[in-house]
Amino acid sequence: MNITGRLTRDAEVRTTSQQKQVVNFSVAINDSYRNKQGERIDQTTYFDCSYWISPNVALLLTKGTLVELSGRVSTRAWTGNDGELRAGLNFHTSQIKLHGGSRKTDTVQATVQTESNKTTKQGTENDLPF
Repeated sequence: MNITGRLTRDAEVRTTSQQKQVVNFSVAINDSYRNKQGERIDQTTYFDCSYWISPNVALLLTKGTLVELSGRVSTRAWTGNDGELRAGLNFHTSQIKLHGGSRKTDTVQATVQTESNKTTKQGTENDLPF
């Protein structure tokens, strides 16, 4: 399944009891439709997301960033502290595509790009035979 939405908070990296790292974040997806009376109805769906492949991606996943995700959906149910039954959607992410939309993301990407350029330039200069 593919979903596109905005992060509702900065991503967090957590370590499991088996010493594996997982990136957790939340995405909101907005949709709208017209009801029988012709009124526009706006609807927002929230997904709690997890990404197990690389914890480094958490630096780029900041609140407000537009992302396109591929993966699978599962549901979960629990009883809240108030005794009410609750349900939520989990998205087990296998691929993340950033579409920007956050100043912090732009800053991190620019920093990563600058560091990458420095590494490339240093490697090139040291590899020259003269």
